[in-house]
Amino acid sequence: MNILVTGGAGFIGSNFIYYMLDKYKDYKIVCLDKLTYAGNLSTLKRAFENPNFQFVKGDISDRVFVFELFKEKNFDVVVNFAAESHVDRSIEDPEIFLKTNVIGTQVLMDAARKFDIKRFHQVSTDEVYGDLPLDRPDSLFTEETPLRPSSPYSASKAAADLLVLAYYRTYKLPVTISRCSNNYGPYHFPEKLIPLMIIRALNDQPLPVYGDGRNVRDWLYVEDHCSAIDLIIHHGREGEVYNIGGRNERTNLEVVKTILKELGKPEELITFVKDRPGHDLRYAIDPSKIKNELGWEPKTSFEEGIKKTIKWYLDNRDWWEEIISGEYKDYYERMYSNR
Repeated sequence: MNILVTGGAGFIGSNFIYYMLDKYKDYKIVCLDKLTYAGNLSTLKRAFENPNFQFVKGDISDRVFVFELFKEKNFDVVVNFAAESHVDRSIEDPEIFLKTNVIGTQVLMDAARKFDIKRFHQVSTDEVYGDLPLDRPDSLFTEETPLRPSSPYSASKAAADLLVLAYYRTYKLPVTISRCSNNYGPYHFPEKLIPLMIIRALNDQPLPVYGDGRNVRDWLYVEDHCSAIDLIIHHGREGEVYNIGGRNERTNLEVVKTILKELGKPEELITFVKDRPGHDLRYAIDPSKIKNELGWEPKTSFEEGIKKTIKWYLDNRDWWEEIISGEYKDYYERMYSNR
């Protein structure tokens, strides 16, 4: 099988590439990535050693470029991870989110139609559903939950999802969509909650927590997410949406305290900062559909996954130190210094 993975130099995309190369020795993987701030070629260092892997730099919204690539490579499957994905950045500058997440998805699907790919898989997020009340622990997102995005980021992902389903209905493009809860694990970009807190705790720096830290997220270890997508692209029903959840709900404050405890750092490092505009209260996914149809369940508990993640950041300092020495440092100061 010949698979195009867009956004493969990012966090989840790179983990998916490694998962597939390790599992399917005869599959060819082409990674297409624009290498924006969150894309990092050093993340793919081990993949470059595999003769079945190829990297191509490019923009998924560049129609001429994308069509030429599809014509040359004759892909069987497209897995679209490419997305601007940070909520704070989308509040700061929404335009690039619409271009990449909506127009880029359209361009990829137009190319997929023209060159008869067997499956187009859109990687989405539980954030398209909006949020859930904190006082209703029994309420969960299902695939039937109405879309109610809260941020420019989640609105752009919801728009892309609807476009994907429209291409299925209108053009019979063989599509699937997955909506996942919050991922964590190796190669997670340092602006996200878990790696940010690990790195700042290691440096004995203040740990900025939005509001009162009571916002709840369902945490999914990234390798479990990759295994779910693998099942969907091979066995998922065309035109269907599958929720992928970790069944690991934690408040942001609980996550931060767990990290501090694992690292032997004092909770006094926690600093509460002004809340994000429109901050969603709670995300929680019901993954019953993918369990019942494809037999998937998360294998990694949060307790196990956070230990593995912290160990990875301890063992791979060169990777994240290189990142935070550049543009990210300016971004961090812009987002948090006045809160």
